[in-house]
Amino acid sequence: MHRVVITGAGTINPLGHSVSDTFEAMREGRCGIGELDIRDVDRLAVRIGAQVTDYDPDSRFNRQQQALYDRFTQFTLIAAEGAISQSGLQFGGQLAAETGVVLGTSGGGLSTLDDNYRAVYEEGKNRVHPFIVPKLMNNAAASHVSMTYNIKGPSFTVATACASSNHAMGQAFNLIRSGMARAMITGGSESMLCFGGVKAWEGLRVMSKDACRPFSANRNGMVQGEGAGVFVFEEYEHAKKRGADILAEVIGFSMTSDASDIVMPSQQGAARAISGALHDAKINADQVGYINAHGTGTAANDKTECAAVASVFGRHADKVMISSTKSMHGHLIGGTGAVELLACLMALKDGVIAPTIGYEEPDPECALDVVPNEAREAKVDHVLSNAFAFGGLNAVLSLRKAG
Repeated sequence: MHRVVITGAGTINPLGHSVSDTFEAMREGRCGIGELDIRDVDRLAVRIGAQVTDYDPDSRFNRQQQALYDRFTQFTLIAAEGAISQSGLQFGGQLAAETGVVLGTSGGGLSTLDDNYRAVYEEGKNRVHPFIVPKLMNNAAASHVSMTYNIKGPSFTVATACASSNHAMGQAFNLIRSGMARAMITGGSESMLCFGGVKAWEGLRVMSKDACRPFSANRNGMVQGEGAGVFVFEEYEHAKKRGADILAEVIGFSMTSDASDIVMPSQQGAARAISGALHDAKINADQVGYINAHGTGTAANDKTECAAVASVFGRHADKVMISSTKSMHGHLIGGTGAVELLACLMALKDGVIAPTIGYEEPDPECALDVVPNEAREAKVDHVLSNAFAFGGLNAVLSLRKAG
């Protein structure tokens, strides 16, 4: 079994266009949620979201590239550039064949789909651009990363709703650990903040109209976000030999299925995923200092997740810090676990625990240390990152401090 480390990280999300900007926003407890700036917003009941602001695709991609790259692919390529640049890897020869790309997304090219449905059904056009299919397909981002960087190993996309990124990163971890790959580009992205995307989510009646307040008794729903987080996972000896800067080590992964309800989460399913990640990492619950929670800001999710943590951690549950950064960057659906992994890196590398902002009223059913409203300095050696998706699909990653 090979050890797996993280040697590069990149992002673009509602908190910033880089990892350093994102860390700064998390330290400050800055909120990236605001009024939506999208077409036909006046027809929506929910008019807030966490958008990537100050973004100009023309400054990043030429006209031909934009014809092929949906917004979620653009975000992925920007994040991948940051991660690969930091890692210092160049993919040629044998390394190109031993490196792959596994990314998560849920909606894929939903913005492209929305635009072209509008063109055909509302505007009455009889033709669409010939590249619409390759632009909207869920594997577009993974394919374009592989082509951009000459990566010729196992490359694919995982779509498991809100757990997509964690499932993708778990697969990348297992590919390296098993010896099937030397390095993997992994993470996830999403851009569902278009009229059709938001209107569909409105129908679920789980969306807040004002703010995301995970674990707070007066919470009233989730808030959608967009963006990407991408990482370079690498076999430890390979990274050590070339003198790479190791950001953290990935030591465990677990995935479970509730097999019960398409939208309602299961405490047992979540608990089994958390326990599985601890078991796979060969650590005890009392070694974990921080958990980045799924923490959507819905009553069903928050209460179920807290109950699952309490059942697994027992007496240590009151001592572990648990926060939901969705309160700041929103719920990036298929890309959310990737951006949330940045909070885990910040905790391990910088000793800063990202807060749960918007917390106003204690909830007796979420009576854990949720790091309310302000970031906290604390030394932690082991962290978990939770993702629990519609369909009852759960994925939990375990990481430890580099060293």
